[in-house]
Amino acid sequence: MIKLTQKESGAYFTPDAVVRTLAGWAVRHSDDRLLDPSCGDGRFLAAHANSVGIEQDPSSAEDAIARAPSALVHEGDFFAWAANTHERFECTAGNPPFIRYQTFKGTVRDTALRLCLSHGAKFSGLSSSWAPFLVAAASLLVPGGRMAFVVPAEIGHAPYARPLLEYLVENFSVVHIVAFQEKLFPELSEDCWLLFADGFGAKSSTIRFSALRRFRAMSAPPTKFTSIDLNEWRNDWNGRLRPFIMSSRARDTYRAVATHPRVRRFGAVASVGIGYVTGANDFFHLRPSEAKQWKIPQQLLHPSVRNGRALPQGTLTAATVAQWCKEDEQVLLLRLSKTGKIPASVQKYLDSEPGQQAREAYKCRVREPWYSVPDVQIPDFFMSYMSGKDVSLVRNDAGCSCTNSVHSVRVRDQAAVAQLIEAWETPFIRLSCELEGHPLGGGMLKLEPGEAVRIILPPAEVFANLPLTDIEDAVTTMREWRHYGPTAQ
Repeated sequence: MIKLTQKESGAYFTPDAVVRTLAGWAVRHSDDRLLDPSCGDGRFLAAHANSVGIEQDPSSAEDAIARAPSALVHEGDFFAWAANTHERFECTAGNPPFIRYQTFKGTVRDTALRLCLSHGAKFSGLSSSWAPFLVAAASLLVPGGRMAFVVPAEIGHAPYARPLLEYLVENFSVVHIVAFQEKLFPELSEDCWLLFADGFGAKSSTIRFSALRRFRAMSAPPTKFTSIDLNEWRNDWNGRLRPFIMSSRARDTYRAVATHPRVRRFGAVASVGIGYVTGANDFFHLRPSEAKQWKIPQQLLHPSVRNGRALPQGTLTAATVAQWCKEDEQVLLLRLSKTGKIPASVQKYLDSEPGQQAREAYKCRVREPWYSVPDVQIPDFFMSYMSGKDVSLVRNDAGCSCTNSVHSVRVRDQAAVAQLIEAWETPFIRLSCELEGHPLGGGMLKLEPGEAVRIILPPAEVFANLPLTDIEDAVTTMREWRHYGPTAQ
């Protein structure tokens, strides 16, 4: 018997109090049929006698049968089973596997995406497994049925959460998300929230959202919630729920600024992209002492920012680069053209044992020639890709390049540079970074290029009239929810 690792299966078993909360709400009558599409060791099945579970891991399926002997447990892939079964259920509850798209692939993913598309939910190939799980499970409900699930906090910001939520509001009369600042699973970096959906077969004009500090066992979703208008969710918040963690006053302020006629998004004044990918960073980046040892010509070496930790505050100058070189940091990119004669000393370096190893790396192996690193740019600014307290924007006065660990910012509107620099240190920009980016885990804020271009850049006269206390409080709230700072767990 092959037993999947916890990481491979995406299985992190649910605390009993959470099981009782979800199953207790979903099951209304003793003869209700309960479906758990990824039953694991059978905790949800054991909560109700008339249950059916699906489990891909043979060992966990055995545990489920032992834990819930009255339940029917199918071993295998849920999506294949759901695509062929004629069974229907009054309720479905559980904790779907949180499998990232990198391992959610092949036939299983293809089956899942086709099944969801047939029910009106279109997910991209970059979707994690949990979102298609919920659509497939909901599709097996009888009219009036309900679902209650543990979901990752990604439901508040991930691109693939939007088609899921669109499906839910089109197919349930009530959709309620309950968010928790403290972790449901303390051993995971992943934050988890709860989803309650009732009245399958009807539609909803709002999403209910409750933001709580910590989980407490409950018999029903909280009666206190924000009722989110769908048009506001779609148009003002880019299909995200995370902004509803902060106060309504902060949201009103942010929306008012975003619609101000003189306000622009970051993407209107600059492009944001990732830096180059070498495929073998340690080979292509040399220390000054190594470059001297191998007699690499200076004109073939270019100073580069390897990661966000190397960035200074404000401006990267030639003096900073000189200090890196003085400290013999590994910051000199070997920059070779696709054509042209290679000096003998460089050829010797390419043919060295590290060079032989580097050329076998995937990114090197698939490009021609393997030693010419593509897409090396000299940006106007660097922006941190993953940040702790704040997102850094650093002017590139040293003419450095950067790897894909740092964003490359190229300004389109040179007249806006002064405004950009002045605005970047304001509380409003910090809030905009929090709202347009997303938590990564471990307290980090991640800002993808497509998120960075949405950062709002108000002119100085707009800043002057903003309620700074509300904005600063909102920044603190968003940081606390991503577990950054003194309250981090």
